[in-house]
Amino acid sequence: MPQERILVFDTTLRDGEQSPGASLTVSEKLTIAEQLARLKVDAIEAGFPVSSQAQFDGVRLIAGQVRGPAIVALARCIDGDIDAAWAALKGAERPRIHVFVATSRIHMEKKFRKSEEEILAMAVAGVRRARSLCQEVEFSPEDSSRTGVDFLLRIVEAAIDAGATSINIPDTVGFAMPEQFGALIRTVREKVPNMGRAVLSVHCHNDLGMAVANTLAAIRNGAGQVEVTVNGVGERAGNASLEEVVMALKTRADFYGKSSGVETREIMRTSRLVSSLMGIPVQPNKAIVGANAFAHESGIHQDAVIKDAATYEIMTPQEVGLSSNAIVLGRHSGRHGLKNRLAELGYALQPAELDVIYQRFLEIADRKKEVFDEDLLALMSAETGETAEIWKLDYFHILSGNKTVPTATVVLRRGEESLQEAAVGDGPVDAAYNALNRIVDLAVTLQDYNLRGVTGGKEAVGEVVVRVRHQGTTWLGRGASTDVIEASIRAYLNALNRILAAGSSPARPGDDQGDSL
Repeated sequence: MPQERILVFDTTLRDGEQSPGASLTVSEKLTIAEQLARLKVDAIEAGFPVSSQAQFDGVRLIAGQVRGPAIVALARCIDGDIDAAWAALKGAERPRIHVFVATSRIHMEKKFRKSEEEILAMAVAGVRRARSLCQEVEFSPEDSSRTGVDFLLRIVEAAIDAGATSINIPDTVGFAMPEQFGALIRTVREKVPNMGRAVLSVHCHNDLGMAVANTLAAIRNGAGQVEVTVNGVGERAGNASLEEVVMALKTRADFYGKSSGVETREIMRTSRLVSSLMGIPVQPNKAIVGANAFAHESGIHQDAVIKDAATYEIMTPQEVGLSSNAIVLGRHSGRHGLKNRLAELGYALQPAELDVIYQRFLEIADRKKEVFDEDLLALMSAETGETAEIWKLDYFHILSGNKTVPTATVVLRRGEESLQEAAVGDGPVDAAYNALNRIVDLAVTLQDYNLRGVTGGKEAVGEVVVRVRHQGTTWLGRGASTDVIEASIRAYLNALNRILAAGSSPARPGDDQGDSL
């Protein structure tokens, strides 16, 4: 008997990008969207076009270039929002406008100061306008889990009558418990008389750690679509994790009797790409995609796994894309081998871009015997994007010790101009940053510094992610190298270059005004 297909709606680029400090450039959004298409999700929520020019441009670029999944744009039940969403989506193969309005009493009274009847009228008008422009329209009553059931049923029925083809029930603040949320979904499915004319969807937040459990409970009670993010990224504690929901359905098909169309062998690659571009590391014990998910340290466990992996592994590493590579990249690898491997990882480079990346690849390959996928992803996130490399690192020298004042000398090049500065600091990185500040001459404050080893071993590539504050806006910078001081300098310089490249442009990372479901 064929299993019922659950649609997977990915909102990494919309809700996921609302994670603090996770703003992506337009080209980075396209890179992730193309990988999501390879993952074979059913829908990609690409952004909230009316919120900023950067959001609009990102949605328009993805709509024009990504084929396969439906491309979705978010809009409030406001004419201007809906018109902006459609203007950005028009080039999509399968466009969908997603309109929403808050329906819980606390939101209606405190945020809107409107009555139920006024909110109902907004919902109907919003859905009708969206449907006049687009064949696929999704409607979300925000904060559904805290909405009165009678009003929720009324507004869902009215939205379907107005033309909604999907109804999404969000647990916006992660308030619901699995049994409660499952019962709510069952009530909507059974008591909305026209529910059979629309897909029933759910969008769960993880404030109490229940997002995946609530999503799976909803599936058990009739939900046909799940709204999820890669690595569970999102506002506050995040969203239901795509990889956890998908692999639960696949691994426990005996229990759920449902399946998704996701190509699970692309899960790990997608997870690493999102983590790298957003600058949000995946915790080691994260289910499915964490570094320890398929690791066994206990001697008893190791012995059993060697004899039969099924003793301690309920899914295989290969199912999520952890099969070993046939291609080993090193110092003797050529441009062609690097280009092919990067293409497999989701990067299509122009010749000029490949030249830059190849030179940085050789620098890393000279310092370690093998260059792994994780190294390449770190390198790509640090070196690519639409940020103009206004200042380039030419040279640095560090003097440091436990009884020596840390001193850094840095030389930067801009075109034919070369500037050198030296500075002291609390440590070698602080000294280097002080020298960079003197050259670039920007008033910035370092808010966050994160260093991680991309792979194991003493030759591991170190990836540094920094967040700096400049004139009220937070900027992300990334750098990668086998030398952690160099990686630190490159990350800080990357952030400074982003600020300089943006100039006075209003469409800057960190300026987007998103909204939550």
